[in-house]
Amino acid sequence: MGVFTTASAGRSRSFSATLGGLSLLGASALILSGCAAPAAEEPAESEGPREDLTLTIGTILPQSGALAFLGPPEIAGVDLAAQEINEADLGIQVEVIHRDSGDTTTDTATVSVTDLLSQDVSAIVGAASSGVSFTVIDQITGAGVVHFSPANTSPDFTTYEDDGLYWRTAPSDLLQGEVLGNVIAGDGKSTLGLLVLNDAYGTGLAAALTESFEAAGGEVVEEQLFNEGDTSFDAQISALTAAAPDAIAVITFDQAKVVVPALVGAGYPGENLYFVDGNLADYSADFEAGLIEGAKGTLPGPAIEDDFRERLLEVDSALTDFSYAAESYDTVILLALAALAANSTEGADIASFLQEVSGGSGEGEKATDFASAAQIILDGGTVDFDGASGPITFDENGDPTEATIGIYQYGADNTYSRVN
Repeated sequence: MGVFTTASAGRSRSFSATLGGLSLLGASALILSGCAAPAAEEPAESEGPREDLTLTIGTILPQSGALAFLGPPEIAGVDLAAQEINEADLGIQVEVIHRDSGDTTTDTATVSVTDLLSQDVSAIVGAASSGVSFTVIDQITGAGVVHFSPANTSPDFTTYEDDGLYWRTAPSDLLQGEVLGNVIAGDGKSTLGLLVLNDAYGTGLAAALTESFEAAGGEVVEEQLFNEGDTSFDAQISALTAAAPDAIAVITFDQAKVVVPALVGAGYPGENLYFVDGNLADYSADFEAGLIEGAKGTLPGPAIEDDFRERLLEVDSALTDFSYAAESYDTVILLALAALAANSTEGADIASFLQEVSGGSGEGEKATDFASAAQIILDGGTVDFDGASGPITFDENGDPTEATIGIYQYGADNTYSRVN
């Protein structure tokens, strides 16, 4: 078991990491269980007779830009949750309005949020990119609306001043960085190069990865930054290959489609590359066969259960990637349960019950589907919802205290599969 503590702005949070059947080095998955969340203020009791609620949720998930490949599974997760909530017919109906987030090279997210707020949404789900979310978080929370991301991983959100309205089902990159650093060291690599997107996501993940790798006895011998929108990476690739590290971690979004072939073309072995959640994707149509065979990567989230995968495919039969689908699904379920518990669709009221319905209050009856969870609430009880992405269990900062980081490896066809 590995334990680490992160501190920021006078607050500290402790996590313990356990690796089923394997030592920390070389493990195929990290299951992270948070220590008991600090006691939070009791949410206000809902007042008045219970009403049939209509919860309007907007989304700013990537339909364009550098993370567009994550849009379909995230949107499918949202739509599946809304469908199942509405079919349950247990006092709440969900209406979803989808809008594009774009990326940080555009103002698409701001335009989308402005539109959604004009339609009186109670919550906005997204963005996938931490950098994009930082451009709109003040706009969303300042309007009294819940801002809930299924994929933001920047550590900076933990202590961000958000009036208790920002939440996420994805774990902080402090966790992913620890896992990836130990996996690389466990693979026998002693020197590491980093190619890093220069934004909140990239630099935060790089810092966590560096700390973990060096704590395991390795050395980061070269780090090269680039900016969103850059089209040439020649200087960064030359510096990295000149340093001749045992491994290179590619911390990018879809820029990987350009930089990975260029790295291999410059003589760097594809099997020594390591990917992250922002670029762990199917490259069978993009790369020459065998280009990255043996390369590894990390992605938050458990292995997708067959039943859940089949339900997602009924929503979108074209899905080939399921990254963050479970986290997106759980986001909508939790919002609906919190609204039901609050007997309100006001953003602040929903936010005041999100920790409770996740089990973060330290009490509640377990449920793993919306209908069962909603019935517990309707019967006057407290629910502890465990979803498709795992137990979740929010702390007082809106962060999940339990999460799984999966380890994946690429085959000769440039598609990835979970290692275990």
